[in-house]
Amino acid sequence: MIGIAFGMSIVLSIQAVLANFPMQPFSDAGFLWTVMVEVVLAASAILFLHTRGFAISTLLPVPSLMGSVVGVMLFLVAWVVGTLVYAPFAIGQPVQPIEIMVVEANVSAPAVVLMAMINGTFEEVFLLGFLLRGLRGYGLSVALGATLLVRLLCHLYQGPLGPIWVMAVGLTFAVYYMRSTRLWPPVFAHMLWDIVPFALS
Repeated sequence: MIGIAFGMSIVLSIQAVLANFPMQPFSDAGFLWTVMVEVVLAASAILFLHTRGFAISTLLPVPSLMGSVVGVMLFLVAWVVGTLVYAPFAIGQPVQPIEIMVVEANVSAPAVVLMAMINGTFEEVFLLGFLLRGLRGYGLSVALGATLLVRLLCHLYQGPLGPIWVMAVGLTFAVYYMRSTRLWPPVFAHMLWDIVPFALS
């Protein structure tokens, strides 16, 4: 199941590491490709789960105004946590590939928002709603560890220090989800996480 949803991302991310992080700025075409791929992978994963009798409705985040407000707060908390964890490692280090990819991006607002909506939903539904929840029976350390490992492997392309941000943010989202079991706030927070860097740049 995780191979269906994240196998391609993991392979491409590892290839980027082996190629010494080739920096290709984000573009509308790249975002649209990501959207199409994730829609197809999501449909394939849901079909696979359906054939195995999985309750698909339990994977669907339920948007709400209050959940969105909580999502904004979760985004801010994750940003603070990420900054605190990342800052000591960043001292004296060169600019990371992900920073260059964002600063030199040639993207439009609609493409960024569309990508954020699909990508944020895709990642959190299958990482938190499926993987983390599904592994809770094996213990907290296994559930958290597996979820963070998959998230890390998918984002290795961001550079040597990029995964530090990813791990800090992913842990923040996971802790919130484990305590609340509400999926929409981390989904919305992830959407903001995909939008704000481009807005700031």
